[in-house]
Amino acid sequence: MSVEWPGVLDVDALKPNHVAQVDRLADAARAGDWASVFTLLDAAHGLTANHSRITGRSWFSPLHQAAWLGAPEQVAEQLLRRGAWRSLRTADGELPSDIARSRGHDHLQRILALPETGEPEHRRFAAWDHHLAALIAERTERLGPVQIRPVQTEVIVRDRLETLWFGYPGMYGGFSLSTHQGRLFVESWSRVAGGSGQAHVITESGCVLVEEGFV
Repeated sequence: MSVEWPGVLDVDALKPNHVAQVDRLADAARAGDWASVFTLLDAAHGLTANHSRITGRSWFSPLHQAAWLGAPEQVAEQLLRRGAWRSLRTADGELPSDIARSRGHDHLQRILALPETGEPEHRRFAAWDHHLAALIAERTERLGPVQIRPVQTEVIVRDRLETLWFGYPGMYGGFSLSTHQGRLFVESWSRVAGGSGQAHVITESGCVLVEEGFV
């Protein structure tokens, strides 16, 4: 199942109703109003447990807020059931588990914990992020400038996602990301441009075009 990367930070590129929904979610999570958070996530189309305030600077998702506030374990469990990612990082690079630890909320450590990763994995994710950002910039250079949150490819591996989708504004398409045998596989296309499809394989050493012309 494909899940969405909440990467668009430009309110002018989004529908006002969506921006308002994300703001309501962020307000409820910051206030610890978990009943409202769950109601919004269950009812609002296009809203995910990984959204942060679009105009915000912290990139705190509801799970980060739960870690900050020391919410009950049941709250964290409900957010995870709704697709929250343990490996999603804030603008300062913190995981939910990092926040819970720094705030002394030890009761959340078990449910927020991720398997440890070593320096080789960190280097790989950083390289993937770098090469993917360059690919996205190249593929969208003819479009108007849009402020985006760089994709954190770490979430695909550490939260065991089959596919991560990033729909890019004005592209009428976007980027589909998955991993295979330690490599990042990226398909990108525009639905209004015939033959626009491209497939790339990203490794630590670079990004290689392996197919084009589909879609």
